[in-house]
Amino acid sequence: MLDVNAIDLHYGAAQTLRGVSLKAEPGKVTCVLGRNGVGKTSLLDALAGQHFVTRGTITWEGEDITKLRPPERARRGISYVPQGREIFPLLTVEENLRTGFAPLKASDRTIPDDVFSLFPVLNDMLRRRGGDLSGGQQQQLAIGRALVMRPRLLLLDEPTEGIQPSIIKDIGRAISYLRSLGKIAIVLVEQYLDFAHELGDYFAVMERGAVVYASSRADLDEGALKRAMAI
Repeated sequence: MLDVNAIDLHYGAAQTLRGVSLKAEPGKVTCVLGRNGVGKTSLLDALAGQHFVTRGTITWEGEDITKLRPPERARRGISYVPQGREIFPLLTVEENLRTGFAPLKASDRTIPDDVFSLFPVLNDMLRRRGGDLSGGQQQQLAIGRALVMRPRLLLLDEPTEGIQPSIIKDIGRAISYLRSLGKIAIVLVEQYLDFAHELGDYFAVMERGAVVYASSRADLDEGALKRAMAI
């Protein structure tokens, strides 16, 4: 289980997270919502270890990982699909997927079958360069690369941004499948309420670096959620 407790994050003198608390459980999707610039990506950067928090703690599977660097978090099963995908454009699809081997022991350095069953286009394009893929295909590749790492915590930063509707549906089905396995905790950052509402088990809306509304699906007040999104 992921337990984020009252974290602050600063970039120099600018504070981007203010007392943020969040939980994510295996087999559940925690959706972080809000407009551009409210701190959603900063939160995922903090969870992945890209930037260290200045206050508060991040606990994963009972271990305090607040001061661990990204490679150490990756070895503990944390995978991050960043906004903008950040694939390697000059590497082939297969080579991009194989970069996910880095935190794995030698015996696990294979591409799981789930990658190709969820995203068959990747198997068809193994020899194509990443930069030759469409934006939607690159997003599938970025998610596939994260799955190669056998994650127990999957961080997804706006996977639907700029993606055509058919691939958004594929990504939604993939997230639903990964949740159904019951082994992976998923934190999904989204701007699009309909996509998040369909998938989410827990919801947190951010504004100005703070969580201004939080609820489980069972207790969700859709009016309050939409009002928080409109702030």
